[in-house]
Amino acid sequence: MLKFAKKLYNAKMRILGKGKTALSIQKLYKDALIFDDENIDEFDTNSKEFTIVSPGIPPTHTLVKNTKNLISEYDLFSDVMPYNIWISGTNGKTTTTKMLQHILKNKNSQYGGNIGIPLATMDKNKKIWILETSSYTLHYTNKAKPNIYVLLPISQDHITWHGSFNKYEKAKLKPLDNLKEGEIAIIPRIYKDYPTNGYKICYDNANDLANEFDIDIEKIKFKEPFLLDALLALAVSKILFDEVDYQKINTFKQDPHKLEEFKDKLGRIWVNDSKATNIQATILALKKYKNKKIFLILGGDDKGADLTPLFEEFKKYQINIFGIGANTNKLNTLAIKYDIKFTKCFDLQTAIVNINKLLKANEQNIALLSPACASFDQFDCYEDRGNKFKKYIYEDKF
Repeated sequence: MLKFAKKLYNAKMRILGKGKTALSIQKLYKDALIFDDENIDEFDTNSKEFTIVSPGIPPTHTLVKNTKNLISEYDLFSDVMPYNIWISGTNGKTTTTKMLQHILKNKNSQYGGNIGIPLATMDKNKKIWILETSSYTLHYTNKAKPNIYVLLPISQDHITWHGSFNKYEKAKLKPLDNLKEGEIAIIPRIYKDYPTNGYKICYDNANDLANEFDIDIEKIKFKEPFLLDALLALAVSKILFDEVDYQKINTFKQDPHKLEEFKDKLGRIWVNDSKATNIQATILALKKYKNKKIFLILGGDDKGADLTPLFEEFKKYQINIFGIGANTNKLNTLAIKYDIKFTKCFDLQTAIVNINKLLKANEQNIALLSPACASFDQFDCYEDRGNKFKKYIYEDKF
């Protein structure tokens, strides 16, 4: 891809950050200088060189604020992307991206972006790129655009990084600004009046999508919250190839850490939903178990989100909360306000120990890890949190 990528900018280049995205770009542009907090003193704030910013670096960072020609990874490769589909939203974008790749694999597609495959290492000879696209990347992207944009519902997330929900929402809608006539955006109906030159297909729920694309929900094995993801993937397939492959979508296997149910040796049901890193993901999990008594492990780094809507939702359920992580005391204050049963645990193992005393064998109740928060205050990532959750239970560390 190097000879093609060099056509984009005939200039020296700088890279901000030293993560996977940054290092993969540096392999292509071997003369590029790379900067992070360790060598910030060497950064020339007057330079006019193009500077690629890693998506995790916030706009408030000194290096970002003092860069004249800032572009995103997507902008860098915009002229060499094949036909590309971007998938974003607060929850479900990973599942939707992987479902779509599962359906289109035999159409010479490849997925990447925010799910571990940087654009620099993707195959330009593929006919289709399916890109899970974060609000961080969208914030910095000004030139690149998708051929099809799939937007799942938006709710509060990454408020600390963006500065406000309005700015987070604005980033998610940004791809619509550059769409051309004939390009398509599938978006929640609340954004039906957002201006774009592309063609908008709007929806409120799964039934809307099924009706719009003539898809039979009864032939899909997935239920909410995964039903919406499956319908969006099938909708894109219908647009591109006029195909709705029920057999193919039904063979898709969900990743771990997302409503992953398992039983301990007493037959009690535990649910690993560690991937629920925002309040809407937790609300979706609760809806699945609305008829059960729920022992909920909640907490971590809430990224500045307003948690009030989550506690409003709790009033609909028979629920006991076991607080963990950096915002335990904040959660406890809300629990008192809303008269929700709450136990301060601060760490995951303590929460499991407390739930073990209450969770009865074979009753219609569950223990649910759905933290509504990021994991970085106590864990390496949400996978680490979910794996430790399962490990403690399987090893009877009560």
